Amino acid sequence: MIKRAWAVALAAAATFFAMPEPARAGATLDAVKARGQLVCGIHTGVAGFALPDARGTWRGLDTDLCRGLAVALFGDANKVRFQPLSSSTRFTALGSGEVDVLFRTSTHTLMRDVTLGLRAVTPYFYDGHGFMVRAGAGITKASEMGGATICLISGTTNELVTADYFRTQNLTFTPILFERTDQATAALQAGRCDSFGTDASQLAASRSSLQNPNEWTILPERFSKEPYGPYVRRGDEEWFDLVRWYVNALMEAEERGVTAANVEQIRKDSTNPDTRRLLGVTPEIAQALKLDPLWVVNVIKSVGNYGEIYERNMGLKTPIGLARGPNELWTKGGLLYPLPMR
Repeated sequence: MIKRAWAVALAAAATFFAMPEPARAGATLDAVKARGQLVCGIHTGVAGFALPDARGTWRGLDTDLCRGLAVALFGDANKVRFQPLSSSTRFTALGSGEVDVLFRTSTHTLMRDVTLGLRAVTPYFYDGHGFMVRAGAGITKASEMGGATICLISGTTNELVTADYFRTQNLTFTPILFERTDQATAALQAGRCDSFGTDASQLAASRSSLQNPNEWTILPERFSKEPYGPYVRRGDEEWFDLVRWYVNALMEAEERGVTAANVEQIRKDSTNPDTRRLLGVTPEIAQALKLDPLWVVNVIKSVGNYGEIYERNMGLKTPIGLARGPNELWTKGGLLYPLPMR
């Protein structure tokens, strides 16, 4: 019995020491603070999410989320460096430490979350795969595209979604793969493809950049669930928590009617305990996340709440012209349901 007990103990010890060592909690936050700058992985260029303007300044929902996180960390929206990444290199760049976080139109999927050494944090944008075709092609639904040539972006979920759909419909198609959205859009314009298949928001962005947007139609069907969210490296719970609750705070601020214009006044006047916690009148949230008590106030003053960020970058008054739809708050029929910040 003694020999057997020793054998069991030795086997357990061997298993323990063979396990990979997890990343030290707080390592990313420590590194970011020591550097004095957040490095944020973004798209190489898609309107509404991340695209340089005429002056070379990155604009879009994802880039504003990066700026807001820099404000939460440093109180300064300029303390962020944008790292454009292709679909096929984004996760490798994050895993290797080239960037601190991805805000890059990245769908949360099971396989990505459990096999890449990364963690999907929390959804901030809900989308679905669709197809864009010429308005004059006479195509009203995807099942009419048998034999079509379809532009796709390599390294995305859209490759699999398209292949799955055509296989289940017993239809053939010819894929043409590109590294970047602008390459696929140019190929579509040039007639190399009959259709462009990607998420509907990116189709709308691509259509806005075409020579004659009215000549193109985004078919109404959606063939997948594409919840976008930030990704971080696995094993750093402190950084995971900070990014998750930062995104949540933007949605919570919108739900409570806190905007860039009124945040100071609401912080001064509100008697609601949850609002007071959110805006740092009582300090427990900031203490738990190791941030400045006014971090949410500073973020909202700088980039606005979630709704303000959305409308500024892809809302109905922009060239993209996307209604909120599922990206509305749950109180207005959408899917955004901020978790309680208490």
